[in-house]
Amino acid sequence: MKIKTRLAMAFLAVTVLPMALIYLAFWGLSHYQINSFKKAYGLSEQVDLLSTNSVQVFNRLTRDSQVEIRKIIQTDPDKFTDREFLDAVNKKLAGKYAYLLVRRDGQIVYNGMGEQEEGLYDRLPAYGDIDGSFEGGIYLDGETQHLVKQEDFQFSDGATGSVFIVSGFGDFVPEVKSMMVEIVLAGILILLLVGAALIGWVYKSLLQPLSQLQKATHEIKNGNLDFALDVDYDDEIGQLCQDFEEMRIRLKESTEEKVQYDKESKELISNISHDLKTPITAIKGYVEGIMDGVAASPEKLDKYIRTIYNKANDMDRLIDELTFYSKIDSHKIPYTFSKINVASYFKDCVEEVGLDLDANNIELGYFNYVDEDVVVIADAEQMKRVINNIISNSVKYLDKKKGLINIRIKDVGDFIQVEIEDNGRGIGAKDLPNIFDRFYRTDSSRNSSKGGSGIGLSIVRKIIEDHGGKIWATSKVGIGTEIHFVLRKYQEVIRDEENTDH
Repeated sequence: MKIKTRLAMAFLAVTVLPMALIYLAFWGLSHYQINSFKKAYGLSEQVDLLSTNSVQVFNRLTRDSQVEIRKIIQTDPDKFTDREFLDAVNKKLAGKYAYLLVRRDGQIVYNGMGEQEEGLYDRLPAYGDIDGSFEGGIYLDGETQHLVKQEDFQFSDGATGSVFIVSGFGDFVPEVKSMMVEIVLAGILILLLVGAALIGWVYKSLLQPLSQLQKATHEIKNGNLDFALDVDYDDEIGQLCQDFEEMRIRLKESTEEKVQYDKESKELISNISHDLKTPITAIKGYVEGIMDGVAASPEKLDKYIRTIYNKANDMDRLIDELTFYSKIDSHKIPYTFSKINVASYFKDCVEEVGLDLDANNIELGYFNYVDEDVVVIADAEQMKRVINNIISNSVKYLDKKKGLINIRIKDVGDFIQVEIEDNGRGIGAKDLPNIFDRFYRTDSSRNSSKGGSGIGLSIVRKIIEDHGGKIWATSKVGIGTEIHFVLRKYQEVIRDEENTDH
């Protein structure tokens, strides 16, 4: 499954699924509470507990009581002077979140609340204001919200009376509160369960292979290439892990080849060095014999000279082998060309060499003048060899108390130009054209103390030329040397090829 598909599923999981589950929980809990509410209060009609109009709920709760009071008024209105009867009616109303008020000739004679609510008496409708056939109530909105149902009548002695059923609904009834709490808790539980399931799914499908990939990179960083990255996924991360595993295998093969190559190189150099000593020793011996007059006869002298000639040929053959070994032919270098971002690549190179330079009290300056998206086609490893060889060569001949090396990356049209400048001894004008020649040394005194094979800059030139670039140097004796090389931009190569095709 592709990551895009997984992200879409994750989006649905964190949006649509919780909303759907919460809606189902809300629907189920509300229906359960409504049925319980109707059963508890003996209601037969449909009740909407979550309606913003709470009057509807309280009106229906006290409707039966209103009907009973109306019947008693018609048969025996003087019962509303009986305190015991009024307390019984008020107790029944209290179970429905209401209480009873009785008014006689404009004065409250019974208050089921037990205490007067401020301003309520003044807002009660006067006798006769309400139609006797009215089944509903009136809504009084003050500091406390009330639903008031009024029944007017006359006592047997002719006094006017009014019975009020008062419901205070400043808040929801307990059933509604309970339902709201249950819905909130259900919503939280649904979100937690969906979140936990999503986290587990993301961890298994995304984070787990990334964790294995991170562990693999750590192993490579520590130099261990003998592990195996076994991730069996068909998405982009799985493909990345497979590519990483192929890279590890190739890197291991390359490392093994390099180890073997280095071993063979050391053996070759050791063997050639040993083999060179033998003919040199022989030549010295025969020359000393000639100088001492040991070869007195023409035959013996001819033998000595022929032996010297043969030994010289042996040396020539060994030198030819060493020269052949030193050549940087394309088939000798395992070039791996790829797109390289110039800014990030040279920044990494500078960071690598910077630590060694700091340890040697050499100041390193880095100046990048190219855009962040400039790309070249190059072998990253071999280009690093170029940088290291040039800097190493500069370090050898730094003669100032405080060494200085500056690296500048410039944009020069279709090319990028790299400049590596030092403040060393500098190179004379007669030697400058030859410094990239293999085994070339500027002077014996300079190189005898510094050592080196004399092929470092020749390797640099060969690599740059194999990349289609160009390298040269400028220098002033006593001031320093500056090495320049250019590489063609990748975008310009593609554009030139398209223009050529057309």
